[in-house]
Amino acid sequence: MSTTVSESPYQSYVYAYPHKTAYRPLPERPRLAELWRGEKQDALSLYLHVPFCEVRCGFCNLFTRIGSPEGLTTAYLDALERQARQVREALAPGARFALAAFGGGTPTYLSAAELERLCDIAELRMGADLRAVPLSVEASPDTATADRLRVLAERGTTRLSLGVQSFLDGEARAAVRPQKRAAVEAALGRVREAGFPVLNIDLIYGIDGQTPASWVASLDAALAWRPEELYLYPLYVRPLTGLGRHAPAGPAPEWDAQRLALYRAGRDHLLAEGYEQVSMRMFRRAGAARASAGEYACQTDGMVGLGCGARSYTSRLHYSFDYAVDAREVRRIIDDYVAAPDFSRAELGWAMTDEETRRRHLVQSLLQGEGVDLAAYRERFGSAPELDFPAELAEFAGRGWLTRAGDAGGRLLLSAEGLAWSDAVGPRLFSAAVRANMAEYEAK
Repeated sequence: MSTTVSESPYQSYVYAYPHKTAYRPLPERPRLAELWRGEKQDALSLYLHVPFCEVRCGFCNLFTRIGSPEGLTTAYLDALERQARQVREALAPGARFALAAFGGGTPTYLSAAELERLCDIAELRMGADLRAVPLSVEASPDTATADRLRVLAERGTTRLSLGVQSFLDGEARAAVRPQKRAAVEAALGRVREAGFPVLNIDLIYGIDGQTPASWVASLDAALAWRPEELYLYPLYVRPLTGLGRHAPAGPAPEWDAQRLALYRAGRDHLLAEGYEQVSMRMFRRAGAARASAGEYACQTDGMVGLGCGARSYTSRLHYSFDYAVDAREVRRIIDDYVAAPDFSRAELGWAMTDEETRRRHLVQSLLQGEGVDLAAYRERFGSAPELDFPAELAEFAGRGWLTRAGDAGGRLLLSAEGLAWSDAVGPRLFSAAVRANMAEYEAK
């Protein structure tokens, strides 16, 4: 594999592999019943996507629509219910779910009554017991109203993730996120009053004008609420986003240096405050409740996604609907979804070969603080990461990004510096085929 990747630490946030921009239309449009036949279905994850927000932040490249004409959210939930019925028929009768999540967009854009219906779709149509499994829901300060939070708490939500990004009004404006600190603090009060076991607060570093002092001030404002989790995201400026329309082209070494310095300042501050680092982005308060317990493993278990922005994973194929960022394209895709009568086939996807499955396992493991369990890797694949990916791992070791824990059968980990460079590590593990498809993808 070539090692001529740009030296920026911020190549791509690898939250899943392969990336959705590698997916292509599936000419055969396979039936879901065929895709899921023979798959392990005793510990699936369920994801429901709500593609609506009240505003679009300047950095946002998620698949989401701003606002909704009268009746659209009802029509969307109608389509989601149609899809749920057909997807559930494609699964085995004994399929069960080990965890669930509502994302978007902003799920709490929906009214309290619509959130009740969303939960009903997950429970009554899909068979997920939301009160018995971990359930994570994303929210924004303005939509985290008492009635919505009450519904989510009563229906079993274990983790409420609030997108704050910055507690400083000036930084929020610079990120094109129209919010006031007073509204954020009020929302956090409502979230705590609702009694969710886990509160996560999302913050962003690398905002124009942000300094180490202002970054730590924002962190301290979050820490005052003693969140069980904190996610620290480096700011990315992507094509077709509000910030992207005015961003200069070419490398940005000064910005890279700023983001790295802010990452280290934030990491060190949270470690000193009693938080444990779970990944480059995620920090968990020591001894705090965990949102997800048990044996669920993101490397192996299937994902069932509902909604026009959701992905689904089987062992042989990852699939989804079309993806866009541009507002007109997003509206088109949502309109097509709402009008669709048939959800029994996969439309776009990526076939998972043995090599891609190994790459996914390595990516999903190595970017976590716990790293790769070498014995589990050997049991699953009959090999070792160093044998399967010698060039990549040799490069990581040469850069001081790798370390080991335990004996020869222990764990392969990213070093502290390797974690800081996670967004450069992940893309280096992409296959040539995935990389080619991503390069050919035309943003829309």
